[in-house]
Amino acid sequence: MKVLVTGAGGQLGREVVFRLREEGWSVRAFDRVPVAPGAADEVVTGELLDAELLDSVVDAMDAVVHTAALPSPNVAPHNEVFGNNVQATYRVLDAAGRLGVGRAVSVSSLSALGIAFSEHRLSPHSVPVTEEHPFIGDDVYGLSKYLGEITADAAARRWGTAIVSLRFPFVGAGDRLRQHLARVHHDPGFDRGALWGWIDTRDAARAVAAALTAPLTGHTVVNVAAPDTSALEPTAELLRRYHPRTRFDAPLDGFAVPFSTRRAGELLGFTTQHSWRAGQPV
Repeated sequence: MKVLVTGAGGQLGREVVFRLREEGWSVRAFDRVPVAPGAADEVVTGELLDAELLDSVVDAMDAVVHTAALPSPNVAPHNEVFGNNVQATYRVLDAAGRLGVGRAVSVSSLSALGIAFSEHRLSPHSVPVTEEHPFIGDDVYGLSKYLGEITADAAARRWGTAIVSLRFPFVGAGDRLRQHLARVHHDPGFDRGALWGWIDTRDAARAVAAALTAPLTGHTVVNVAAPDTSALEPTAELLRRYHPRTRFDAPLDGFAVPFSTRRAGELLGFTTQHSWRAGQPV
């Protein structure tokens, strides 16, 4: 089975390529920056907005994994973040559909709720936050991810492609994760917008692999996160402090993450394997 991975040089993309090859996929790695030749079965360097090149790398693939994106509203001018993320998602999923690719996994974000980067200190309507929670934000990155999911929905209807949009929180391992945890532990308010969600990069890649083979049709949005938070304080206490108007639809005992991950378990058969809180290496 052949799979194209976009953004293959990024921190998640690299792990996805490694994981899929471990599981026996033949991987074509695509990125705007050169990827080490030995990292994948085939490496292509170029821009996703190059329509002719994109068609050539999508052609003859069994599946596409789209991880490429500008990952926050702060890494580039806002019009560039918006244009890049929305256009790239449209072009990748449209090419996949036109060329008969049966399955696509699009890396979305829990920022698609519009809370994480909002300048207005927004709060979720209710917790645990499900995939049905509406977009309530004002930032360009969250908007780009929300529109990416709408784009996936339209592409699935138009072309019949089975598309899974995976909503990840903060993704990290090693030094990246340790630095993030240190900031949250010093000041939990730092992560109020992201609701203290996180996932180990290795688990995120495993979720991508699960989404490639899960028996799904149409477009499906799935929250994927570690079952516990990145914080030292109990979740209910954090929510009462930073999101006092949020409604509790179910108890959140201990350090339970305030996102519903039921779909990940039921539809993808996915559970995480790595936890910083259990003393495992990060």
